[in-house]
Amino acid sequence: MTLPTGYALRPATVADAELIQAQRDEIFTEMGREVGLVRSVSAASLSWLRSALGSGLYQGWLVEDTEGRALAGAGVTWQHLQPSPASGTQARAYLDNVYVAPQARRQGLARRLVQRLLAECEGRGVQLVTLHATAAGRPVYETLGFVPTDEMRLTLPVAVVETA
Repeated sequence: MTLPTGYALRPATVADAELIQAQRDEIFTEMGREVGLVRSVSAASLSWLRSALGSGLYQGWLVEDTEGRALAGAGVTWQHLQPSPASGTQARAYLDNVYVAPQARRQGLARRLVQRLLAECEGRGVQLVTLHATAAGRPVYETLGFVPTDEMRLTLPVAVVETA
């Protein structure tokens, strides 16, 4: 996989957790999520990212310019679920945090990042890869073979635990 001139791809490390979280916060803000809500979960998400990057549960990739600025990123959370007709293996992948800074958009960076992640999935024997797409990202994913599914969602209220 080649990148446009002036960009380089590198794996993310635990030291990149803050950068990835900042990109993630920007994704949610651009999607129209209320800024206060995004900020309210940012610290917990950053803690998860640090742990998941360290353990290998989450694997990320970053695209940097010649000055070392990370202008794009994407990651995958590795899952082990019960085999089903959709996937005969336990290994699954959830793509997440696909972000490209506004000044670097329309150069194919998101596509190349997702292709890199898909290659990693294939190398691990993953058959089923899922993600949630923004309206802007949907055409990129569709050209890579992603299709809408019949998944449904229910968000339960957070239980309040009383302490004595």
